[in-house]
Amino acid sequence: MAHLAPMQINKKRRVVLALPPPPTPSAKTLVKALVSLSKAVAASGKPRVCQNRNATNIVRRIELLTALFEEIRDSDRPVPPSVVIAFRDLHGLMQRVCLLLEECAEKSMFWLLMEQETYAQYFHELTQSLGSALKSIPLDLLDLSEEIMEQTVLVRAQVLRARLSLNPVELQLREDVIIMLKLVELKEAPYPSEFGRLFSSMQLLNATDCETEIHRLEEISMEEDRKEDLKTLQALASLINFVRYGKYVLYSGNFEDMEDDVSQARSRSGNQTGKDAEVPVLTPPTEFLCPITLDLMRDPVIVATGQTYDKSSITRWIQAGHSSCPKTGQKLAHNNLIPNYALRSLISQWCEDNNVPFENEGNSHKKKGSGIQHVHSTGASLEAMKLTAAFLIQKLATGNDQVKKQVARELRLLSKAGAENRICIAEAGGIPLLLPLLSSSDAKAQEHAVTTLLNLSIVDENKDKIVAADALDLIIEVLKAGHTMEARENAAAALFSLSVSDEVKVQIGSKFDAIPSLVTLLREGSVQRGKKDAATALFNLAVYHGNKGKIIAAGAVPSLVALLADDSPAVADACAAVLALLSTLPEGTDAIRDAAAISQLVSLLRHGTPKGREYAASVLLAMCRTREKAIIDEVFQHQNSIVPYLYNLLTTGTVRAKRKATSLLRLLRTLEPVETAQHHIPHTRTRHH
Repeated sequence: MAHLAPMQINKKRRVVLALPPPPTPSAKTLVKALVSLSKAVAASGKPRVCQNRNATNIVRRIELLTALFEEIRDSDRPVPPSVVIAFRDLHGLMQRVCLLLEECAEKSMFWLLMEQETYAQYFHELTQSLGSALKSIPLDLLDLSEEIMEQTVLVRAQVLRARLSLNPVELQLREDVIIMLKLVELKEAPYPSEFGRLFSSMQLLNATDCETEIHRLEEISMEEDRKEDLKTLQALASLINFVRYGKYVLYSGNFEDMEDDVSQARSRSGNQTGKDAEVPVLTPPTEFLCPITLDLMRDPVIVATGQTYDKSSITRWIQAGHSSCPKTGQKLAHNNLIPNYALRSLISQWCEDNNVPFENEGNSHKKKGSGIQHVHSTGASLEAMKLTAAFLIQKLATGNDQVKKQVARELRLLSKAGAENRICIAEAGGIPLLLPLLSSSDAKAQEHAVTTLLNLSIVDENKDKIVAADALDLIIEVLKAGHTMEARENAAAALFSLSVSDEVKVQIGSKFDAIPSLVTLLREGSVQRGKKDAATALFNLAVYHGNKGKIIAAGAVPSLVALLADDSPAVADACAAVLALLSTLPEGTDAIRDAAAISQLVSLLRHGTPKGREYAASVLLAMCRTREKAIIDEVFQHQNSIVPYLYNLLTTGTVRAKRKATSLLRLLRTLEPVETAQHHIPHTRTRHH
């Protein structure tokens, strides 16, 4: 943790950059603006812990100048041009002071503590600039009272004598933080009394104060110029987990009094979406993830040890001075990066199949959430997370019902951020202890528990633990009869996440209520999430051939067909994907025919996404292959729409889409009545690659 003392701030974002002065049509207007600005500086909030002394000194000196500006404002004498020039400089300087005071009042206290030399230098530079500005004012040209003249000269002398000031108390406080972080890194939990003294000094006096501090640290990690600084992001992650652990150690006794609204807690932590957007349940194969960031690789490269990383991640690793392979620890014989074209092609195809952006989205993760969530936590950060998970799981095991509900809420929030958080919660024994809450009569307790399990299931190794703990029956029961729609929808998403392996697909499909409950959610779920969660879960289950008949028998097809016209392309595509799988069975094509799907499929072929159009072509092909007269007649009623868009797929679609379009065009030509064959569907020539 040595790099925490102090972390280097990027000079590009210094808050003391001058702002242009406002329009000043007259000298008197400028003086009035100075009066207002000096009062605004005097009223500015000061940092509660760090830089308080520096902030107090500069505020006091500017406050003393208010009398100077007021006397000039109230005087009838004109302001000399040389004074106006000096006052314009002073106006810009005071604006910079306001910005710095605002920065210090709203910034993370831990950040100010670690960066105290940097911020002290900011205050010193502003003080020197204030001295220069005051020195340039020709006071002898102003008709000032003796008292104001003496006060102004005194302030000028003070600022000209001022030196860079570091508070010994703050220096010691930073050293205390670093020592405690080192203890955590060594897997030694600091005593509660030590946390109490430190948090009291930092004025983190309750759980809300701690959550605000965590939010402010997360905001810093999201700043654009932090995202390439791996060491700083890791340091910020350590501080976040350290504050979070301290919050639980000191203030978990108030669990019963804590608010239960996750959305309110989220608003303090920076997520302003208004909808509880849990961790996406679409899980890429492990081999597609960069070992450093755990993100989907867009530009995989091979290093000297044969390991593959995303190019941007391994480049940052090497540029940070590392000479070893992050995964194996072996010394790199050279720093050459060899493109892994085969893997890149596989990832690209997976992205296309799952409607995940691929091209030019290599840094998309930086826009979607906190940079800290995408840093492989190390050292104190990981150990603090382990301590936090163990502490909460102990509370979950021993607390009363209200405490258990609030712990489930905290685990839900923790499990949203980062794979290692999810691993720590599972390794601490959280999964078996969450399961009884799925049957709770308390709606929030049930919702928190099922959502936490959904988040935990994102990690592959946790999927097996959840299934092994006999969680499937309980999750299905929440899906069927959960107290809230959100709980039911997250149960469906959990089934989707868990059903990656064929073995689990079989297990879920064999449960009596699983598929019928998903079909019910397909009809009753919310437009934004529920219907899509149900459709994607059904898709995963339908990949196993033995589940297709059960899905058809449960009456899924009419709802799937109706949702092809949904305003959400994601919902329409998900439903079309399920229909494409079901259409491989005769009873599937019968059900699709009976649901009057052809017009909906033609509309999707014309107006859908590239993936939706491919699925529509696949379903139409399967239906035409039945050679049923009613189906063929209806298809030919739409041929003027179908044929042009099939030809469009031949030029713009994926390899699979082109194959489906070619097959359907050929089939239509063989099925079309002879008298119209020459006019509507010409021969197709397929270029073989």
